[in-house]
Amino acid sequence: MSSVLETLREQKEMSLKGNLYHTTQIAFAYNTNHIEGSTLTEEQTRYIYETNTLLVKDEDTATKVDDIIETSNHFKLVDYMLDIADKTLTQDMIKEFHKILKTGTSDERKSWFNVGEYKTLENEIGGIVTSIPKNVNIDVQKLLDWYNSLKNITFEDIIKFHSDFEKIHPFQDRQPVELVVLLCLKNV
Repeated sequence: MSSVLETLREQKEMSLKGNLYHTTQIAFAYNTNHIEGSTLTEEQTRYIYETNTLLVKDEDTATKVDDIIETSNHFKLVDYMLDIADKTLTQDMIKEFHKILKTGTSDERKSWFNVGEYKTLENEIGGIVTSIPKNVNIDVQKLLDWYNSLKNITFEDIIKFHSDFEKIHPFQDRQPVELVVLLCLKNV
């Protein structure tokens, strides 16, 4: 019996519609981008994935270019994560996730945004104070040391990792929530 990770990797190479990999790419990109405020519909997300074009039905609807770029980048990120899923999670990997997601967006043109690197300005999430920039590297490493030391990782461990990661909030804005899926793939 093959694992979910093996199945996704095999199906990625097949490039067929309707399989688990295809469905996951679309649903995952739509949902994680929607959480971050993307205006794209699930149908538009599917269309970008399948045709590398944008489906526009209503001339009055404006779509942010960043939404399109981040959706396209998300597909690349999932492929990258599938390729490295069996490796030990590192800070460099996490930074690469952010870089893949944000490359080509308007955020990349902001010097203070620091795409692919940790934040340089303090931030908060939902009224919760996060790690200050000078502590991010240490806080992320502590989290990784804890996680990578676990012998039998449970979904509760993954939830704790995600919660603690969000409290650190190492990037200026969007955190690569896709990281949680990578953690799950390693353990399914």
